[in-house]
Amino acid sequence: MSHLFQPLEIGALRLANRIVIAPMCQYSAVDGSAQDWHLIHWGHLALSGAGLMIVEATAVTPEGRISPGDLGLYSDANEAAIGRALEGVRRHATLPIAIQLAHAGRKASSRAPWQGGTQIPCDAPDGWRALAPSALSHGDGEEPPEAIDRAGMTRVRDAFAAAAQRAARLGFAGIEVHFAHGYLLHEFLSPLANARDDAYGGSLENRMRFPLEVFDAVRAAFPAERPVWARLSATDWVDGGWDLDSSVVLGQRLAERGCAALHVSSGGLSPRQRIPVEPGYQVPLAGRLKAEVGLPTIAVGLITEPEHAEAVVAGGDADAVALARGMLYDPRWPWHAAAKLGASVAAPPQYWRSQPREFPRLFDGAAFGGR
Repeated sequence: MSHLFQPLEIGALRLANRIVIAPMCQYSAVDGSAQDWHLIHWGHLALSGAGLMIVEATAVTPEGRISPGDLGLYSDANEAAIGRALEGVRRHATLPIAIQLAHAGRKASSRAPWQGGTQIPCDAPDGWRALAPSALSHGDGEEPPEAIDRAGMTRVRDAFAAAAQRAARLGFAGIEVHFAHGYLLHEFLSPLANARDDAYGGSLENRMRFPLEVFDAVRAAFPAERPVWARLSATDWVDGGWDLDSSVVLGQRLAERGCAALHVSSGGLSPRQRIPVEPGYQVPLAGRLKAEVGLPTIAVGLITEPEHAEAVVAGGDADAVALARGMLYDPRWPWHAAAKLGASVAAPPQYWRSQPREFPRLFDGAAFGGR
């Protein structure tokens, strides 16, 4: 039996297999509200046969969006729009759907990738002043963010909790709190972005304080029977920045607070990062966190071949494998992986007749008839 296609439990949430669709920003919302694109995009991926789909980074405040086109969950209109899209998806797909809650921090007010991804000046019609732990720019020549004060931190924490309550009403199966990729909570963690001299800066314990307060608020606001977990950048890949040793400590603190899993990525905080990009380059990071924290761990990053994904899970480096760009390129990746690994996968009955003859047991419960 394929290890990749064995069930997995994240808290009380049971996944049919260990393939996760990673959150991928679409930059296609209007005032934070999901559009027809989201219905098509989520529906497309929800029929893939994956074990779990995580909706893209969803901002908890308007200024917490990465771009003007980012998805949000900070208003009744946002909630209603996501609800409409989910209703259509759930009518035809049965996989659990989670959501990633986020605040972009100093990387807010940016253009979409196909528009260059550069910073939008705060005085531009579609721009705004970003917030961050300290008034330190992400890149050379960029406008510095505003250093968030304690009242602002309370508002952000409460906004995460309010978004978690909205996510609960929408029926999301789980929440992933975004601690990664250079956004606000990662900025608090990294000494490269956090130069505060109060209780939220300086020592490792101080730098972890606000992200952990946010996690606690989300966990308290979301139904206890549904899991909450975190996505981490395990290292900045910059000397003197956030590193794997610190991530182990953070993972242990999260586990103490009821975190159900760790989704392990890296980088994104500094243009000075030097990432040794190759297939599975982040798997060793996930492996160490799994070994030393003990939570279910999701590996991600250039794991594109089914045999590689199988080896990651079978070898104990991670409990699941997430795909992002690879899933966009091949939205039926779980079908093709199941065929290669001799496993079966869920598929909608409308597609059963596409099952190749050389893989007669590929689709769960497939039956053929008609003329």
